[in-house]
Amino acid sequence: MSDDLQAAKYASEYRPDPVIKAISDWLGAPVEAADFPETRLRFRNNTAAASVGLQTLTDDEWAKHFGRFEPLQGNLPRPLALKYHGHQFRVYNPEIGDGRGFLFAQMRAGDGRLMDLGTKGSGTTPYSRAGDGRLTLKGGVREILATEMLEALGVNTSKTFSIIETGEALERGDEPSPTRSAVMVRLSHSHIRIGSFQRLYAMEETEHCEALVAYCLEHFPGPPPPEDAPDRDNPAVILLHNVVERLADLAASYMVAGFVHGVLNTDNMNITGESFDYGPWRWLPQWEPGFTAAYFDHSGLYAFGRQPEALHWNCGQLAMALRGLAESEPLVAAMERFGPLYMEAVARRWCWRLGVEPLGSERDSKLVGLCEAAMRERKAQPDGFFFGIRRAINGIGDEPALPGELEETLSQYTLTDSAHDYWQDDAPQSMVIDEVEAIWSAIDERDDWEPLEHKVRALRRMGEAHGNPPTPQGHV
Repeated sequence: MSDDLQAAKYASEYRPDPVIKAISDWLGAPVEAADFPETRLRFRNNTAAASVGLQTLTDDEWAKHFGRFEPLQGNLPRPLALKYHGHQFRVYNPEIGDGRGFLFAQMRAGDGRLMDLGTKGSGTTPYSRAGDGRLTLKGGVREILATEMLEALGVNTSKTFSIIETGEALERGDEPSPTRSAVMVRLSHSHIRIGSFQRLYAMEETEHCEALVAYCLEHFPGPPPPEDAPDRDNPAVILLHNVVERLADLAASYMVAGFVHGVLNTDNMNITGESFDYGPWRWLPQWEPGFTAAYFDHSGLYAFGRQPEALHWNCGQLAMALRGLAESEPLVAAMERFGPLYMEAVARRWCWRLGVEPLGSERDSKLVGLCEAAMRERKAQPDGFFFGIRRAINGIGDEPALPGELEETLSQYTLTDSAHDYWQDDAPQSMVIDEVEAIWSAIDERDDWEPLEHKVRALRRMGEAHGNPPTPQGHV
């Protein structure tokens, strides 16, 4: 499906709704965007723009709003840099917040959901510390690739909405410098983090914490806790149950996608369960639980196989921050649901990626284990493995024989629709680091954006082939 057809499919009216103004006095600080030397439009996500009624903007209007940050009609009069604390690699840091970004606008999507437009690289704020508030163009390109690949693989992710090159030469100690600069806008369902609650707890702002819980439940509602959950009518308990459900599914989606986020700090955890803020991410070159994405993650804290543990730990920090609003027992009860919910989500999403209907937790868990064993034995790259299995069980092409027990187990499953012509391709789409670097090199060396544009089109086609992912009841 072309970008224009996708945009038409999701077209909505622009409906500004800056509800965050009601709590902005204590949640953030008004700021100004940097005055960039130039604003050269490099990427506009027309499908995402259509979902919030902004697809009719001309390129000049786009650059004014998302490069110069002139307010959108009926929206926030000034950008808002959000305040939060957070654990960074399990060390508590009270001196963070939106240091190179801000909340720019809020509006309703066609389905009624509240959506945020937030930035990265838009200049310094009171929380920038020693940073320059900027984003490298390479960082923006990598964010496009991460979000497009994740969305195609069914991960609940922010969408890269806009990339504008800004004409500054940036110095970076960990990559070749000077390097080109950009400002990015992302579309998310929320920018409220676990760290937002941690700050309010640390500052003993109990009334504000209660108000933020109410804001989240009103605008990002989820199902009620289980019938036997203690104190299940307490708003703080309801919120924790919702976040546990969402982050358990997010952890499962990372594992099934073969994705390593790299920096799963509590200030990078959105209470809607959306993945966002992609720095040193990687896709697995082969199935290896110890694989890390960040060169500075010396202990492997956020290694591929430890991501579920990291998200569970982060839920625990939210529970700690809610102690002023609820007793320990109901918060612990909510936390204890993470493990079973995670295992259910892995099985559900694994079957989805293989193109088979789930049979039930025990049988599906056996299927997952057999697939993992086969990947380890073959040192398989996960994208190729899933693609090959799906083709094999649908009788497409000349795929290698499956291990006997795996083949026998798969024969018990009912196949879902695999009619999309993507499955007839010679090879799957993937996102290993060599291709990422090649796409960036074309831009850096020749200002050639065609490889990036081609990749985005290919990833969206893969997403069409997979179809909508299974989501738990708690998703928003």
